Amino acid sequence: MGEDCIFCGIVAGDLPSYDLYEDDEVLAFLDVNPAAEGHALVVPKEHHERVTDFDAETTAAVFTVARRVAAAMDAALDPDGFNLFQTNGGGRRPGGVPRARPRDPPRRGRPDRLRVPAG
Repeated sequence: MGEDCIFCGIVAGDLPSYDLYEDDEVLAFLDVNPAAEGHALVVPKEHHERVTDFDAETTAAVFTVARRVAAAMDAALDPDGFNLFQTNGGGRRPGGVPRARPRDPPRRGRPDRLRVPAG
């Protein structure tokens, strides 16, 4: 467990969460401060600060669940689309959590502003 990691507390059951999916390797739950209705986080149960720390099996497990959560959100909420992205570490901002976690917020009524540079 990562020291002072809120997500480790959620995985351990020490902190409340609205769980969407759980298996032996992964937990998916709704974000407590959602960017949009249905904003979910998918975390491996083992603490990793960066996605580059994931082994191939963890990567496959986490992103397979992220895809399943997106499909369920699509069916339940009928959003305009999704932004599926991964957040690394806590950074220097207050409240930052030093843990890798894919995010899956649905989009409604506004253009997709998330861009990934080519190359």
